[in-house]
Amino acid sequence: MNPLEEKGIPLEKQVRSWHDIVKRPFCKHTVDCYSRTRQILMNGIEVEAWNFKHNFSRTCPDPELSKIVSQTRRIEDMQQTTINWMTPAEQSVLETTLGYEQVAVDLTAWLAQNEPDEYVKETFNFGLLEDFDHLYRYSQWAYMIHGLDPNDILQDMTDVVIGRPTQQHHNCSGVRQLNHYDRKTASPQTKVNIYTLLSGEQQTHNFYAEHGMMYGNDDLRRTYGEICDVEEEHVTMYESLIDPNETPLEKLLLHEFTEVCTYYNCYEDEEDEKLKQIYEEFLGFELGHLQIASELLKKYEKRDPEEIIGNKIILPCRFKSQKEYVADILDKEIGKRMNGKKGYTTVDKIPEDWASYAVQDSVNKDGAPSEQTIHLINTAINMDIVTADDKLRKKEPELLKKGLQLRSNAPNTVPVETYKEMVKVKPMEF
Repeated sequence: MNPLEEKGIPLEKQVRSWHDIVKRPFCKHTVDCYSRTRQILMNGIEVEAWNFKHNFSRTCPDPELSKIVSQTRRIEDMQQTTINWMTPAEQSVLETTLGYEQVAVDLTAWLAQNEPDEYVKETFNFGLLEDFDHLYRYSQWAYMIHGLDPNDILQDMTDVVIGRPTQQHHNCSGVRQLNHYDRKTASPQTKVNIYTLLSGEQQTHNFYAEHGMMYGNDDLRRTYGEICDVEEEHVTMYESLIDPNETPLEKLLLHEFTEVCTYYNCYEDEEDEKLKQIYEEFLGFELGHLQIASELLKKYEKRDPEEIIGNKIILPCRFKSQKEYVADILDKEIGKRMNGKKGYTTVDKIPEDWASYAVQDSVNKDGAPSEQTIHLINTAINMDIVTADDKLRKKEPELLKKGLQLRSNAPNTVPVETYKEMVKVKPMEF
């Protein structure tokens, strides 16, 4: 469909009762893993839209324009409550965390394969291996704290195995700054892809920042703190890809279009009837918001919205298993690093004056929590929690050897030799 030709649900019909806003949550025992990932992503999409519109109003000198934006913002806030509160109360923080990292891995892999800009695609692949390692670290904790098999959440759709080591994700913030796309020539697909992934990563940061302290174990709390910091870096990295020359009304249109595309994608793919009905209704809401943003762009900037977003729906969040693609990127790019010049290098070619060395030396000087995680699981069961085929599992020592830097390793870094011993142990049967 051409979203610019769809009227959607009028704004005056979008205010719902409290009983409609707060619905019964899904069942964590029976929900499909990708129903959970869609719900997590759409929560992030709504938070980003809400937050952007607040910042819009804080810098908008036109009271009438600010009033219109505040009205759609109120609806975004109500939608976010509905989406986020579909999470059941009995789903633990770590269970939800595994869902967040499954979003990051499988969403980023899908976007990378459907990204027309090679530079943006390379950046997606780079971030993919970092989130992949986060999933591995949190899976150890899910077992140690709750006795969980990661597949209780992941349902065998996403592998759990070592990625680019988390201790080496910490960069000078300037190193994470990349070249932005050109708003006049970039495809709508690229714009929506970046806005979608940025929203998901930002919400992952928010969740860890707000919930990581809810466990009493100091090492787990530090692990949340460490990975939360990496998610801040991811937000910096992905937002730097957006052209800062986009006008506020242009960005408003892109936010609404991203919401239309993601809700449409979720509605098409969702099999849970309760969630599907929500996505259908909110798609109607967002089509209404898109019409408002389009008219504002025409009125204030005399521009055609189609020049910015085209006239076709984009599918930015088709969740499905990405094991083969991730394993291929893991093998080829685990040793990749950002070079500080808005490009990439490898561990053997990092310049001596690399700005990230100083950051890593500081944050890891007392040891990296993500490395301590592996020491603890090895002490507990003489192995790590891996849910991948035996061939990939046995490659862990080789992957670590390729992925570790020559400098700035934490003093508690788990050596390759330890991984060689761990993979000799028969995998745990849950």
